Amino acid sequence: MIAGIVNADFEAIITLSICNSDEKIYTQDAIVDTGFNGWLSLPPNLIKQLNLKWKRRGRAILGDGSECVFNVYEAVVVWDGDYLTIPIDEADSEPLVGMSLMEGYQLTVQVFEEGSVEIRKVSAV
Repeated sequence: MIAGIVNADFEAIITLSICNSDEKIYTQDAIVDTGFNGWLSLPPNLIKQLNLKWKRRGRAILGDGSECVFNVYEAVVVWDGDYLTIPIDEADSEPLVGMSLMEGYQLTVQVFEEGSVEIRKVSAV
């Protein structure tokens, strides 16, 4: 299970462990964003600090209908005890955890300040 907390802005926050290019693990708070269907987004300064490997360019349609082009990198994250190699979208925003990273999990959020955030693996029936 992955646990987090709701902050004063009513954002569901979890702490991620991300490996840099030298395999050193860094921790980073990230906002759970159910409107983001990607894996994880990080700001350019953090991508540079982690020295992540560039993979390709990506395109997305934003909530306002506009299209944006961005860089996609690759990183290893520790997710529920497993090491996963995932794409990282570069975005000028706070780090965001997207729905692709949470696939196969159940998200439960107590929507009040300091409420709990839980992401649990769903067992196949």
